[in-house]
Amino acid sequence: MSETRSKNLPPWEALVMVAHYLDPQTLALASCVSKPWCQAMSLDVVWQPLCSSSFPSLSNLKISYPSVPYHRLYATGLAAFKRRHKPPSKPRLSIDNIVFTIQLSTKGVPIFTIAEAASKMNNNQVFKFDVDVKHGSFKGIKGLEEMKVTWNVVLKGWEAIFTMMDWQGKLSCRAVEGWFSEELPCPGCCSSEVGSGIVADLKVDMKVEKVSVGILRVVDWRYVSIEDGLRYLQHFLLPCQCDGM
Repeated sequence: MSETRSKNLPPWEALVMVAHYLDPQTLALASCVSKPWCQAMSLDVVWQPLCSSSFPSLSNLKISYPSVPYHRLYATGLAAFKRRHKPPSKPRLSIDNIVFTIQLSTKGVPIFTIAEAASKMNNNQVFKFDVDVKHGSFKGIKGLEEMKVTWNVVLKGWEAIFTMMDWQGKLSCRAVEGWFSEELPCPGCCSSEVGSGIVADLKVDMKVEKVSVGILRVVDWRYVSIEDGLRYLQHFLLPCQCDGM
């Protein structure tokens, strides 16, 4: 029975010729048919053009590591590509569940204090929020130099709090607006060693008595999306889970 079956198998050369016309997924499936098929579908001569066209940088590693087969290099490159382009999951944190508290003070005396639900401050799809200063006065603020700006994000019910900005410094006496920014920590265990690439942004417009806050990407100085901002904040406000930003 085994002899008859072996006679019906296509010759080695035919398998290799066919393999050149197959895509990577079909090659992987065909390699599961039998040991001879696996050997034919895993040859470097078959995978080298596929690896070179899809992942040329990995293909060049063959020069330094000749023992690593091309199909292994291709599989490594494909896995890395999928991880990099994996769509982010929906944030577990809702904009309806966070409150912003903002305070501007000088010499320990508050100029204004704001506590506002984030959902009432945002009318767009980016993580930027505007709020009018209802209580407080900007009169005389142009002459102030030493100032302290604090922006906290509070989980409703005061279950958790995250400080976005705690800035202290001088403001020009000629300024009609104050613009403050601080780099945010990277979420996770490497927060002190790796930059996050985003900053907390706070602007005080003294003419119209309005405050704007948001999260900016350093790479292009654009505001992140609402979902990206919530994904970042959930690392600090919600119980830890294996969830990417």
